[in-house]
Amino acid sequence: MGLVKKLETISAFISEWTPIALLSTYLVFSFFLYIILPLEVTTILWYIFITTQTFVTLAVVSEAVQSIRPNVLARRARRKAAKEGFPDLDEKNCPPIDIVLVAYLPNEKDIIIRQMRYALREVDYPSSRLFLNVIYNTPRPIEPVESEMKEMEAQYPNLRVVKVENSTSKADNINHFLTLESKGKITAIFDTDHYPHQQTLRWVARRFNQGDVDIVQGRCCIYNYAESWVTKLVSAEFDTIYGVFHPGRANLHGFGLFGGSNGYWNSSLLKTLGMQKHMLTEDIDSTLRAITSGARIAYDLKCISYETAPETLQALLKQRLRWAQGWTQVTLRHFVPAMRRGAYGSYYRSRLGLFFLLAFREIYFYFLSQLSCLLLSNLITHVPTSWSMLYDSFQGFKISVWLLALNLVSIAVITCITIRNRSTFTNPSAIVAFGFISVIYFSIVTVTSIFCHARELVAYSKWNPTTRSAPKPKPTVAAETAEA
Repeated sequence: MGLVKKLETISAFISEWTPIALLSTYLVFSFFLYIILPLEVTTILWYIFITTQTFVTLAVVSEAVQSIRPNVLARRARRKAAKEGFPDLDEKNCPPIDIVLVAYLPNEKDIIIRQMRYALREVDYPSSRLFLNVIYNTPRPIEPVESEMKEMEAQYPNLRVVKVENSTSKADNINHFLTLESKGKITAIFDTDHYPHQQTLRWVARRFNQGDVDIVQGRCCIYNYAESWVTKLVSAEFDTIYGVFHPGRANLHGFGLFGGSNGYWNSSLLKTLGMQKHMLTEDIDSTLRAITSGARIAYDLKCISYETAPETLQALLKQRLRWAQGWTQVTLRHFVPAMRRGAYGSYYRSRLGLFFLLAFREIYFYFLSQLSCLLLSNLITHVPTSWSMLYDSFQGFKISVWLLALNLVSIAVITCITIRNRSTFTNPSAIVAFGFISVIYFSIVTVTSIFCHARELVAYSKWNPTTRSAPKPKPTVAAETAEA
């Protein structure tokens, strides 16, 4: 047994450190390659890289501009609902909804009771049509929390608390729920830290009653903005992604993405597809399986939910590494079927969007990393001591300046659109700061994504749940979200 344990330890060590070795080898090789290549070759490569980067920038700005109209319409609809309410949604016209609150109890023991109370007491939806299912797993008993959850189950007839034995993932918990008898025609999936806006389920019901969707993904916002500099960064990032790029992509390419939480499924479709526990991002995997099966996925800015961001850099890094490797898995598995079938109702533009979302996205990391290595190697080997030397560092520097200016203008445009569509708790200064550091931030994202390619190559499969701390009490969350 001692020998077996030693071999297991050695194997785990190799599995953990091989991706780092592969990434380091790739970066070092690329750096020295540009030192030894002839100037003519590096000049050609420079034009290729900078042209690709400019193309990506223009594509990103196009998505951002496409988000303006959906945001305007969403604000108008919310203002109208604030005055008139939802006259078309009396109790009999409200479809029954199962809320599935998915929890890993050791991480969320400090918040789960209050989240349950919020869902049961604050959400504006008929209690006869709303069913809360708390589906959790835990490797050890967590008391007195588990006992309190059972006491609440006895108190509320529309609450069900289920402990999933032998579960090791969120996918296990959801799949177990799908085996249970349920009443909801719509299944709403939430991570435990989410506060859905009080009227979110009303908007969901109205959208499903139109009969043109199978899945609706809502906007996710951050409410623990002030906890740390990390939460401020993530808050600005989420406003950029969920407030600008998701609605822009949906408007431009004709499909939305289920993001794992604040997502609403036709219950029969979810039962048919289920979740794949071996996928690190089972939400994106289920999205692609739904799209290739012909399901209609919409993105709705009016369906708002507030969540917590990781408070430390370490927690954020673990989360993003899992996401990056999960996207790689999804691309390898679904790119060919996605190109073959596209999204429902959109032949060419959905295929174009799926191409950029999957294959191009993964390949682009190498273009961006090579551009960085070329820049770094050139600056180190020809250290500029004056502006004239910097000007002469690259062939074609003049056009490079114009392209750099174009990229800076694009960042400014995206920042302005994001500020206009920011969420309740995010401060505009954080969005501006995020715009300033976006080049550095996405360079780090590039390196971590290539690192995760190496992880996938060596079949690294450890699932690291996002650590949840107990945020400071937010007594004004309900009041503020009502005005969002």
